[in-house]
Amino acid sequence: MKRRAFLGSAFALSPIAAALASLGGCGNDEGWPEGMQPIKWDRDTCVVCNMGISDRRFAGELRGGPKNNVFKFDDPGCIALFLHDKVEKYPWIRDPATKIWVADVTSQGNQVRWLDARTAHYVTKYSPMGYNYGAVAHPQAGSVDFATMAEHVVAKVRNPQK
Repeated sequence: MKRRAFLGSAFALSPIAAALASLGGCGNDEGWPEGMQPIKWDRDTCVVCNMGISDRRFAGELRGGPKNNVFKFDDPGCIALFLHDKVEKYPWIRDPATKIWVADVTSQGNQVRWLDARTAHYVTKYSPMGYNYGAVAHPQAGSVDFATMAEHVVAKVRNPQK
């Protein structure tokens, strides 16, 4: 019995145990908002364009509906297109109870600041899919609201002649 206790305590103090603890754990190291499913960077793909989600400054997620569906995005413009194209299939996406998060484009490193996509402001920034909007928390010179950003993206992609 003493041998097992000794071996268990030796493993618990080992560098391997410390490394394993830093990899997993139950903590919320990246600051995910409550209800948001973590994005697996460079592995999850955007539901609209199928591009890998890697640039943390432009990522987004939508969650809602009776089954608590989750959709992940690599660009705020992809969120706008999804909302436009999928409203008949998922009528609940327009419901205010549906959560839509978007990364603050000013986030640096691994620490992403998540914003409510509907109340965020959008500035012109080169983005992964070239829709060229990034979200910020507060109005800035030339920034637009979510509805205006979405309208511009949809018009650009679905009606390119206009």
